[in-house]
Amino acid sequence: MKERLRPRDLAFLATDSPTTPMHNATLEVFEGGSGFDHARALALVEDRISYVPRYRQRLQYVPGQLANPVWVDDTEFDLTYHVRRSALPRPGTMDQLRELTARIVSRPLDRSRPLWEVYVIEGLEKGRIAILSKSHQILVDGVETVDIGQVVLDVDPDQGPLGLDEEWRPRRTPTPTSLILGAITDNLESPRTLVQTVRSGAGAVTRRAESVVTRVGQVAGVLSARRPAVVSPVNGELSQQRRIVTVATDLADYRTIRRAHQTTVNDVVLATVTGALRGWLMTRDEALYGIRKLKAIVPMSVIDDELEATSLGTQVIGHEVNLPVGEVSPVVRLLQVSYSFNGHRETGRAVGAQRLTGIAGFAPTTFHALGSRVAARELRRGFHVSVTNVPGPQFPLYAAGAQMLETYPIHPLLPGHALSIGVTSYDGQVFYGITADRNLVPDADILGQCVLETLEELKDTATDVRPRAPRGRKKVAQKPQKKTQQKTQKKAAAPRDTSSGTKKTEKK
Repeated sequence: MKERLRPRDLAFLATDSPTTPMHNATLEVFEGGSGFDHARALALVEDRISYVPRYRQRLQYVPGQLANPVWVDDTEFDLTYHVRRSALPRPGTMDQLRELTARIVSRPLDRSRPLWEVYVIEGLEKGRIAILSKSHQILVDGVETVDIGQVVLDVDPDQGPLGLDEEWRPRRTPTPTSLILGAITDNLESPRTLVQTVRSGAGAVTRRAESVVTRVGQVAGVLSARRPAVVSPVNGELSQQRRIVTVATDLADYRTIRRAHQTTVNDVVLATVTGALRGWLMTRDEALYGIRKLKAIVPMSVIDDELEATSLGTQVIGHEVNLPVGEVSPVVRLLQVSYSFNGHRETGRAVGAQRLTGIAGFAPTTFHALGSRVAARELRRGFHVSVTNVPGPQFPLYAAGAQMLETYPIHPLLPGHALSIGVTSYDGQVFYGITADRNLVPDADILGQCVLETLEELKDTATDVRPRAPRGRKKVAQKPQKKTQQKTQKKAAAPRDTSSGTKKTEKK
């Protein structure tokens, strides 16, 4: 019998809707002048697709829904349908590229075909080429299948064709009778699978019922002249359209801040996101004393034999972090975020960035896919925003000889969540991909600007901090620290909620 869709993946499939298309995407920009175009991209994918066999498979449903759908070879597989050519009016700007990307990622995938698409976007300024790929959450699980972005990039610009198998022949599609017999056999041999399938289906029904109840409650509140409770500015009923914001920064700045405040690069990234959210909320005249913290789910890589193994050598769990958006001081925000990760680091299961990037076959695109799956499973914890930071290789990668210059992760929006943030470090830079609902967050570009301003604010604090002596060495005699710095350290020792309660004039 063909491989059957697992119950947890069935739940992801049930969540998929026109307002919540559950696919991950990656936007990559490549250098111009190398001859990289749609034809070469098509040949590259054709050469490497054998390493991800599921990219040539589609879902086949069982008659009567006696069991979960199964993965079958697409007998009418057409690579040119999945690898598409698009273009911007020359010279295309990043703003135009982001707008096109937003429109593409807003569209659900065709369930009658393999659940992925790749767009080769020409016409960018300086002759550059962009590649936008999107794959459904159930397609990339890190166990059976990695993201196609992991197999099309090379460390050698002169890498030739690999040619795993030139003659691919799809297996025959199972008949309805064989699907029914296989479902009965699987249910008899594994009653636990049957129970999980029923639970997954019941969970989908429950989610739909909860949505109806929510709408009824909102109507009842209006009729009784009561204002419905607002969870946060980043939650609400989603539209079918998205906004995409991209931000490129220098990794050296994060390392400078890390050394000055004895934290980690991940801490600095989360503190930057926190400060950016704070600045964005203040431009909206939000009362920060009422939104002192935003709860975030941050997927983290761990080594844990009790969790499901992945082909990447680590597992991914969801770590809950309270982002102190009500805190005025950027240093206190940083130290509070760092404090929240201490427990995770002290478990001994955490995987460091250097070790993570050294894993054979490592690719940020697959880890981002796993991160979005973890965030979807953690919806019951009631968080406001998901932030996935994945360290990437600090050397250039190539596709058909063209160097990749920028890479932006684009995460799907979960039901009721108007914002999702992905971060990837690559070749000396840190790239932010912000996905926002087009109606709920029409000012998403301001959030991107606030990322840059917050990073500059943190850099300014790093110049005022004296470097600490390495552990195990004698400290050089120094003058007593300023009172303001002592107050800051005491203030950060015990995380707390604070708010200025005043508006801040943003930099233009």
